[in-house]
Amino acid sequence: MGGQISWLDWLVLAGTLCFIVVVGVWKSRKNKELDGFLRGGNEASWLTVGLGVMATQASAITFLSTPGQGFADGMEFVQFYYGLPIAMIILCITFIPLYYKLKVYTAYEFLENRFDLKTRSLTSFLFLIQRGLAAGITIYAPAIILSTIMGWHLNLTCIIIGILVIVYTVSGGTKAVNVTQRYQMMIIMGGMFLAFYLLIDSLPGELTFANAWDLADLHGKTQALDFSFDPNNRYTFWSGITGGLFLALAYFGTDQSQVQRYISGQSIRQSQMGLIFNAIFKIPMQYFILLTGVMVFVFYQFYQSPLFFNPAGEEIVKSSEYAGEYSELEQEYAVLSEQKSNLSLDYLQSKDPGIGQQIIELNGKERALREEAKTLISQADPIAETNDKDYVFINFIIHHLPKGVIGLLLAVIFSAAMSSTAAELNALATTSVIDIYKRTIRPGRTPNHYLRASKTATLLWGLLAILFATFGTLFENLIQLVNIIGSIFYGTILGIFLVAFYIRFVKANAVFIAAVIAETVVVYLYFTTDIGFLWFNVIGCGLVVLFAMMIQGGLRLTSPR
Repeated sequence: MGGQISWLDWLVLAGTLCFIVVVGVWKSRKNKELDGFLRGGNEASWLTVGLGVMATQASAITFLSTPGQGFADGMEFVQFYYGLPIAMIILCITFIPLYYKLKVYTAYEFLENRFDLKTRSLTSFLFLIQRGLAAGITIYAPAIILSTIMGWHLNLTCIIIGILVIVYTVSGGTKAVNVTQRYQMMIIMGGMFLAFYLLIDSLPGELTFANAWDLADLHGKTQALDFSFDPNNRYTFWSGITGGLFLALAYFGTDQSQVQRYISGQSIRQSQMGLIFNAIFKIPMQYFILLTGVMVFVFYQFYQSPLFFNPAGEEIVKSSEYAGEYSELEQEYAVLSEQKSNLSLDYLQSKDPGIGQQIIELNGKERALREEAKTLISQADPIAETNDKDYVFINFIIHHLPKGVIGLLLAVIFSAAMSSTAAELNALATTSVIDIYKRTIRPGRTPNHYLRASKTATLLWGLLAILFATFGTLFENLIQLVNIIGSIFYGTILGIFLVAFYIRFVKANAVFIAAVIAETVVVYLYFTTDIGFLWFNVIGCGLVVLFAMMIQGGLRLTSPR
């Protein structure tokens, strides 16, 4: 078993990161034209498109926070993705053929053709805000891990990660992103499958996966379907199939970081097949990652877990006047853990409901102790972060996996971070140059000028992402933060695109005014209500469509005949 990072782990981690950077630079070294930098020369196969789409979405946050989500709340988060396959089909039929027909560099070029420059600029601006923030988070997430493990300063860690990504993204653009994402996804999935196998193998005695599932089910961790209609419940079948559908349509159909992946395909058919690949495999992948977190929960039914998973928080309280109280909590926690382990083995042999109830009560007492521990940490340092869900999986990796495997799993997290961040920087640069710089600031320059501008923009966005990452904080957990940011903006963006595609009588001024009003309403609702964030995608989109038709109708009535 592990417990500390060995030289072998560092060798595996460093070798993997260097391999990715070198491959990205080397494979794109002949990429000297604007089209190659922004669209990859349209050389990507369906598999490259599919893996790129999946890798762009599956950031380090996915592999850091999602297992923690599974550990804490079970499988319910997978419902977030239930609308995704439907979205992929809609995109294949509607969005992809149009983007190829117009030969666009960005999704937002279409909006100027359909409406006008101000609508294109507004939509580009909304994208730049939310994706710029998200790029900082995707750097910040793995930086937390490395800084906690190594004792490095968090800001220094953010800078190191950001620079690694900037090197090959500035060098090769879209082609470098496409090439590296193939290798990154192989590393990611190989590492996760190995971790899952070792996790199940490390359960005591002759316990099987079926036994582990039974124990998870006892604690309510296996529910992946919730048909309740409570709008304040974040994850239900209905929020996934509606809010999740709208978010997926907006993200994959209008977010340049995703659009840039599939407009680099060799043909319409290759791009469509890439999205269908994502439609088939995305939900199983997320289910598997959540299941890994659930199995970590089962593992800790037999082995004592930390009272608090973030070692930085433990260090704070143990060096304060509350150290004695915290030590007493740890002792009580250890006693409960031993009792729970014995009862869990008894339950799996007898399936006695009475024993099952005792185990549930013990877990309730453990949760209460963990809350007391968080209270002590807050008293020791009022600004200390007491949400430790994002540390659950990494804590398991460091303390319970063999040497060498620890390095591989760290490489998984960093590969995911680099993959999604590179795609984001590539998209931010493309949107900045094509939709803003080329269209409104410096029109009519040579392709080489815009190529240099694109590389400069990539560098600048990378530096801004690093800067934002240095001010990052945990918010419930990181994967929720990214999805909350997206949901605040994506509904409005999707509404603009749906009006552009399907409501032909609506003109530029009406949709522009509607978008501004809708975004204002969504932001107001976020700060003043407890509505589940997935519903903001539906609300924002619906308000844009509704207001645009009403305003256009009003303009028709008041216009001179």
